[in-house]
Amino acid sequence: MTNVYSFDGILVFGLLFICTCAYLKKVPRLNSWLLSEKKGVWGVFYKAAIIGTRLHIPVAISCLIMAFYIVFLK
Repeated sequence: MTNVYSFDGILVFGLLFICTCAYLKKVPRLNSWLLSEKKGVWGVFYKAAIIGTRLHIPVAISCLIMAFYIVFLK
């Protein structure tokens, strides 16, 4: 189990947040409700979704590397 206050926990949280927002962008109802704002606090969800969809290969590779690190090295 990773601690959210460690650097590993912050990386895991960031990757999961990006992946979740990219997934929610594909759901039409949630896309219009959650990802409609592009500025402010709600804009963070939109920006994370854009990062997840445009950089899907580096994000997926980062998730695999982080999973390998947590399971085998930590």
